[in-house]
Amino acid sequence: MKIVIRPLHIMSLGGYIVETEFPYRNVIVVNPTEEHIKLEVPVFTEDWIEEQSKLGLELIPLTEEDNYLSNFRKAQAKLDKLKAEKGV
Repeated sequence: MKIVIRPLHIMSLGGYIVETEFPYRNVIVVNPTEEHIKLEVPVFTEDWIEEQSKLGLELIPLTEEDNYLSNFRKAQAKLDKLKAEKGV
């Protein structure tokens, strides 16, 4: 299955992770490009992160010890700065 992440948008993939072999509880996905990008979901392996990064996405994998809200806010601030620079 594929989902689309809009240009200059951020989302969380916690509900699309299959935890059998995946070491992260959540992945924050940032699309810093001005194009729609399709993501393959659900997420099964760590190789998925590398494959999706090649599409131009920024991925932030989160473990149990990571603070989701803090990481999401940092990524959102970075994306907001990028939007302001592009005049969006």
